[in-house]
Amino acid sequence: MGRWRPPSAKGSTYITAAGFKRMKDEVTQLWKVERPQVTQVVHEAAKNGDRSENGDYIYGKRRLREIDSRVRFLSKRMEVLTVVDRLPDDRSKVFFGAWVTLEDEDGDEKTYQIVGPDEFDVARQKLSMDSPLAKAMLGKRLDDEIVLKKPEGEELFYITAIEYKPYDQD
Repeated sequence: MGRWRPPSAKGSTYITAAGFKRMKDEVTQLWKVERPQVTQVVHEAAKNGDRSENGDYIYGKRRLREIDSRVRFLSKRMEVLTVVDRLPDDRSKVFFGAWVTLEDEDGDEKTYQIVGPDEFDVARQKLSMDSPLAKAMLGKRLDDEIVLKKPEGEELFYITAIEYKPYDQD
């Protein structure tokens, strides 16, 4: 028995303009602000002699590796992303970037924005377009019914509102 696993499915390459800006800002923060500070701490710690028991040196080097790894990941990811910075022509249907309000069978409403997998955050009401719920919503219209299949059964939702906000608002 080997440890081979099939490669995971690639996520969508779409991202909102605001999400791409946050990604660029993170790279800038890590590379221009945090990395020079950590490098200075490691340099000062290295001058103190014995590095094997020097916490500033050990943890500083570890943090530098983390920063470099994150910057490398973000840079490669930003190369393949497609920034969606315009609103669709047909705003009566659910497309990428839409704010969709769903009502469940109990009458409770929840609003989500459909975004790319790199910027989803359910706590901020941002739902990845690769998620089962977002996939079920895409292409639907106002008052359409959505059936979400879950292990414990099906859940029914109705689309009560579709809104597109300009991409400079977030």
